[in-house]
Amino acid sequence: MKIIAYEELKQGELLMRGMQQYNVGPQVAAIVSDVASRGDEALFDYCERFDKVKLQSLEVSPEEIDRAMEEVSQELLSAMELAAKNIREFHRHQLREGFTLRREDGVCMGQKVTPIEKVGLYIPGGTAAYPSTVLMLAIPAKLAGCSEIVITTPPSKNGSVAAPILAAAKLAGVTRIFKVGGAQAVAALAYGTNTVPKVDKIVGPGNAYVAEAKRQVFGLVNIDMIAGPSEILVVADATCDPSHVAADLLSQAEHDKMASAVLVTDSMALAEAVSEEVERQLQLLPRQEIARASIENNGRIIVTDDLFHAIDAANELAPEHLEICVDDPMPYLDRIQNAGSVFLGKYCPESLGDYLAGPNHTLPTSGTARFSSPLSVDDFVKKTQFTYFTPDALKKVTGDIGVFARAEGLEAHARSAESRFMKG
Repeated sequence: MKIIAYEELKQGELLMRGMQQYNVGPQVAAIVSDVASRGDEALFDYCERFDKVKLQSLEVSPEEIDRAMEEVSQELLSAMELAAKNIREFHRHQLREGFTLRREDGVCMGQKVTPIEKVGLYIPGGTAAYPSTVLMLAIPAKLAGCSEIVITTPPSKNGSVAAPILAAAKLAGVTRIFKVGGAQAVAALAYGTNTVPKVDKIVGPGNAYVAEAKRQVFGLVNIDMIAGPSEILVVADATCDPSHVAADLLSQAEHDKMASAVLVTDSMALAEAVSEEVERQLQLLPRQEIARASIENNGRIIVTDDLFHAIDAANELAPEHLEICVDDPMPYLDRIQNAGSVFLGKYCPESLGDYLAGPNHTLPTSGTARFSSPLSVDDFVKKTQFTYFTPDALKKVTGDIGVFARAEGLEAHARSAESRFMKG
């Protein structure tokens, strides 16, 4: 891995920016338009063209889900059940109630919280199956109270959906699953077809085509975020085991050739040891080609004067995943301003968050942690405000309404309040 000084980062070293601008807008626009006009017919055609399978049905049958529950090992089912328990426990604390403010003059105002009725969960496929993503998306949606939750995910070449994905969906309480991936799945959820229901919001990660499709349908439906390739930034001091740090960096590098893995440390000795260890461990990975491309293109080790400057670097880069690998990480937590999810201490690897800890693993990428948040129950609810005024309360402020309205050149606004108290 390339080792650079913190000063080089200050001079504009490009890091943690795997979300490059792919020129897929026109292709995605054509797919979205085609699905909007031809519906299921277009979906079948794209499955044959992109997924290399001729489907007989777009929706997963109950029998397929039952078979998946039998095919998945008890060991994996137990792990998924533990993950589901932890995810529910964490996200249950995000549930919020509305409020009502009542004043002595009879005025009543407040906010009500309502579940989004119909949501679509996009679960990536292709190079790997992600049952963990099913749990991370579906459980908050269920807790929020969404009445209709559907999943779209690419089929395999034999026309099936990976058994772990179906089993995770069943554990999370989602039974409507469609064998559709890519931009065409996003279009189907946004516009609806004879088979795939139209939803109000689409959430979930995907490749450049999925991200662009979400961007293009936003406004017709809501979306969670535009997610780029995965990122990890590890802040570590000289006391860390280089093999552990290298393993954590590679845990994200193996996701995608565009993924970013960065170490920031105040120890040149650790930097050099981690660089050597990454090369050693790369040769042992089944996904070595993907991980190596990620490390060579986007991997960096940044050496700072001290750990406070390391935190400064982390805040500049606003990583998706941030590990603070020191013996006493808590003093650094308040200094962290920009990160999707923070993993504290030497025994809190990012993979713990991917699967079992409980906090969500659907996170802002590409520096958007500067202004975005992890997926949560809040993503599946909407807030409506309400106001009630008595006649006397309105009369008291009618003059002020008129002043405001006429200052903005909106005479009818003023009269809408004043008319209630005019004689004749």
